[in-house]
Amino acid sequence: MAPEITLAVNGRNETLQVPHDAPLLTVLRNDLGLNGPKYGCGFGECGACMVLVDGVPARSCVIPVGGVQGRRITTLEGLGKDGERHPVQQAFVDAQAAQCGYCLNGMIVSTVALLEHEPNPSDAQVRDALSHNLCRCGTHLEILDAVRRAAALLAAAKQVQ
Repeated sequence: MAPEITLAVNGRNETLQVPHDAPLLTVLRNDLGLNGPKYGCGFGECGACMVLVDGVPARSCVIPVGGVQGRRITTLEGLGKDGERHPVQQAFVDAQAAQCGYCLNGMIVSTVALLEHEPNPSDAQVRDALSHNLCRCGTHLEILDAVRRAAALLAAAKQVQ
């Protein structure tokens, strides 16, 4: 029988019996039913499996689940609150920044992390932050527009507070 492990995922503690060397992505998808992170390449190259670990973008396909015990994991599903989309998610919808949508998990998660540290990024900063997320459909301009929209939405939300 696999050892027990407790993970803090999307604000909830989840106790599972899984091998500590199992990829985090597999546990998120197969054991917790969180399908935001996608299996893309399996080598940590494409960014489809991106999650936030303590607020930092991380490729869940190459992280052993035992390595994130005691750390805060946020998936695409955990970004919004009270059934509402996170402003970054809403911006991607508004900008129609998807064709196949496979890259969106990584693009959105990376954008959330970027805007947390740089609320008004330059185009160069956006391109750098998203450079490890591959989009094969060619919605690059819409993705850049979505990041700009997200920055504006977050800035407006801060003014209201």
